[in-house]
Amino acid sequence: MTSQALAVQNHPAAGRSPLRLALIIGALGVVFGDIGTSPIYTLQTVFDPKDPHPIPLNTENLYGVVSLIVWSVILIVTVTYVLLAMRMDNDGEGGIMALLTLLRRWAPTGRSRTIALLSGLAVLGAALFLGDSMITPAISVLSAVEGLKTINPDLAEWVVPITATILLILFLIQRFGSAVVGRLFGPIMVVWFVVVGVLGVGGIARDPEILLALSPTYAVGFMVGHFHIAFFALAAVVLSVTGAEALYADMGHFGRRPISIAWLFLVFPALALTYMGQGALLLEDKGNLSAPFFLLAPEWGRIGLVVLATAATVIASQSVISGAFSVAAQAAGLGYLPRLRVTHTSAETHGQVYVPWINWLLMVSVITLVFAFRSSASLAFAYGMAVTGTITITTILFFYLARRRWKTPGWLLGIGAAVLLTVDLLFFAVNMTKFVHGAWLPLAIGLLAFTVMTTWQRGRELITARRTEAEGALADFVSNLRTHPKLVDRVPGTAIFLNPGGTTTPLALRANVEHNHVRHSRVIILSVDVQNVPRVPQAKRCTVDDLGDPTDGILFISARFGYAEKPDLPRALRTIPPEKTQGFIDLDNATYFLSKIELREGRRGGMAQWRKRLFLAASHITTDASDHFGLPRSRVIVMGSQIEL
Repeated sequence: MTSQALAVQNHPAAGRSPLRLALIIGALGVVFGDIGTSPIYTLQTVFDPKDPHPIPLNTENLYGVVSLIVWSVILIVTVTYVLLAMRMDNDGEGGIMALLTLLRRWAPTGRSRTIALLSGLAVLGAALFLGDSMITPAISVLSAVEGLKTINPDLAEWVVPITATILLILFLIQRFGSAVVGRLFGPIMVVWFVVVGVLGVGGIARDPEILLALSPTYAVGFMVGHFHIAFFALAAVVLSVTGAEALYADMGHFGRRPISIAWLFLVFPALALTYMGQGALLLEDKGNLSAPFFLLAPEWGRIGLVVLATAATVIASQSVISGAFSVAAQAAGLGYLPRLRVTHTSAETHGQVYVPWINWLLMVSVITLVFAFRSSASLAFAYGMAVTGTITITTILFFYLARRRWKTPGWLLGIGAAVLLTVDLLFFAVNMTKFVHGAWLPLAIGLLAFTVMTTWQRGRELITARRTEAEGALADFVSNLRTHPKLVDRVPGTAIFLNPGGTTTPLALRANVEHNHVRHSRVIILSVDVQNVPRVPQAKRCTVDDLGDPTDGILFISARFGYAEKPDLPRALRTIPPEKTQGFIDLDNATYFLSKIELREGRRGGMAQWRKRLFLAASHITTDASDHFGLPRSRVIVMGSQIEL
């Protein structure tokens, strides 16, 4: 069941059309901002004379470029994402981390190298997306505010400070959640797409022959007949599909159907019209290249269009910010990032999350980029690399999983993969030619994020193995307590010891027995199991094991959560029927014991020393366990232990 279906099912207005309309409008306000504002700068950037590989502006090239833009949007956004990738969801969650989860779940035996390679690609794609999340807000808002220069050139010096102020406000309101932001921004985006479409129609009326560019023969002819020009044009054409990856990552916020309906019936038609309208404007007068989007509007309406475009580009930033929250939360749940504080901002739609640490990191990075590059043209060279890398990896993972999940005939998948990957790899290759002109930036950010994620995942494996050594077998520990009951005094009350698994002894429990020689009359060993699904049904939330003796007051409980859920342990424990614990748990007076691990850099093998230092540095951003698990602070006792990495 998708998150949209869950929202409809759980909402008091379930089944009524206003809710579906609200989700569609909310999706317009969060999901489509990035791709919806690409017309502001795409066509202008293709023919930018300052480009390292300039494209001559003539009639033949113009028809070819407009056709390339329209068909790139059709193949990458409509086909790859809306029609294909969004059907490959993980219980309603989308994005590249959802594909990684499915890859783990359906991994065939005997293909460990293939799975390891694809898993590495998925993590790299997520890392590149986080890099894109830093560049998109900067270039989007800058491109709109630069429209002030078409009204009065003297306003140019105000572009950067106005942009930085707008972005600062945007990041400050993130804590209210994407649902609130969507309700605020959705109606604005409805107006935006209507205006964009109407302006496009007005432009087409100047030279209706531009409609011929809808034929793919112009795109193919341009690529085949002028490949040496068309290849470099792709570096800017890719700007027309930026935001497609955010569309998929944000699926958990609104569901597949609202996003698909909004795209097919409003967003795509409006974008196609405005690209053709700008093409017609340039056919009429090549001097309009300075700002073809804003010049579609009559002079009296340009101030209003600049204001509307600025609002729309703020919303464009929202789409990748929301996507970054989703990716980071999923990555943390899957063990590729430290445990981050994640706030679920909607009771109806489970995928709507806010991650404060990621929010502030993005805010500092984006505003720094604005002051460093100071113009959208400078950032345009850097923009496509992360996008094309993520799109290519998503396509590869999708076709592999489609074969495993749907048993689609190999020949049919082969044809589809060949067509779509050829398009993706062409875009990726041409962006590599911009490496020294700025494309290195998102690649560097992505590789840094990839290094952090893989280092954290490997470090966790090593720490878990060494912690297991220190904890010892739970069965042996419990057996020893039962064999020598007089060695330990019993004190009244319920003690709940958190533990990573069910086979080893909690360090806090071992320290209590070995050093204090006491145990509580009722002992709960509680393990938290984060599974490779977004949510776990309440009926399967907890399992209880008396460890072979229901009379000695020791229970083992496993609490299962999905990676998209907040692991509220007291609430989970209250769902256990009393007959399963024989009235065992006194939650109102229970004391929670946490085993705090102090990590030290050592010389043991398993990981390079520089990666150990990186792991230790990343461990400092881990959120407090009491907050993360919803524990009452007044009844939490933390007992320390030291482990060498």
